[in-house]
Amino acid sequence: MSQNLTVAVVGATGAVGREMLKTLHERKFPATQVRAFASARSAGSKVPFGEGELTVEELKEDVFAGIDIAIFSAGGATSTTFAPHAAQAGCVVVDNSAAWRMDDRCPLVIPEVNPHALDKHQGIIANPNCSTIQMLVALKPLHDAVGIKRVVVSTYQAVSGTGQKGIEELERQVRDLFNGRDPENKTYPYRIAFNVLPHIDVFLDNDYTKEEMKMVNETVKILEDPSVRVTATCARVPVFFCHAESVNIETVKKITAKETRILLSQAPGIKVFDNPRELLYPMPAYCIGEDPTYVGRIREDESIENGLNMWIVADNVRKGAALNAVQIAEELVRRDLVRVPDTTVFA
Repeated sequence: MSQNLTVAVVGATGAVGREMLKTLHERKFPATQVRAFASARSAGSKVPFGEGELTVEELKEDVFAGIDIAIFSAGGATSTTFAPHAAQAGCVVVDNSAAWRMDDRCPLVIPEVNPHALDKHQGIIANPNCSTIQMLVALKPLHDAVGIKRVVVSTYQAVSGTGQKGIEELERQVRDLFNGRDPENKTYPYRIAFNVLPHIDVFLDNDYTKEEMKMVNETVKILEDPSVRVTATCARVPVFFCHAESVNIETVKKITAKETRILLSQAPGIKVFDNPRELLYPMPAYCIGEDPTYVGRIREDESIENGLNMWIVADNVRKGAALNAVQIAEELVRRDLVRVPDTTVFA
């Protein structure tokens, strides 16, 4: 295990960056020094870390010398520009943006699902999309046990997935509506308060959105199985935190709902919360700040021979971003992979 680790959080002033710092401290990550970076306009400001604060440093190309792991949550453009400089300096990057997810040089990792992918990292590791993470934490045990042929997923995604501006827009619009004012749409094309938008990210040529195709493509890459077919519909709902997903699964072999509950209750990172007679099922309002991926409404799909339905909820800022990134960093330490190979393709 590496000693005397220096860890940096890039994008430390954002909602996810702050959650990353909080998670590093809460999980007692074995770092002797933690540094916070953001853009020039945030340099000199303070961000919370444990009982104290860190002074935010300006992100520049030459700041990575002496840093062992840098966890990025500063957007795709920043990651595209600065992550290769970090790898060249010998710093392992765990990137939360979409910039490197489908790059063949970069492992796309959920520690409960495919930690082995870290073994061949070249200095940049991608954190999957938040919706993909919680879905695959729940699907991987099923895929290993009975095989998955097809997945149909509909997401109900919180506004925090858009960042602080999404949270502020929902809050502002609710206040406006209650006070008889017409709400202004700044972040979303339509009002999000008391509404549902069946549209996340940009539309592509196939009329799916980029968010929907992320779930399709990332699932195949992470499971390393192109035979798994995925189709997705992603919607934005007026909820502040936690994404929910309705997932329909067609398996290769038959598995009952009872067997599924037992299987998932024994799997890492999952909490089965499922008792219809007691009205027990996961809900976003009750999963905020929680580490596990919650699974409920497990039942057999009676329209096909080998089918299951389930309802999956997780905190998108926590497990969907910050926690997964920190878990990747922990796995790097555990596997003694806190180093960039001399043969890195990013040099």
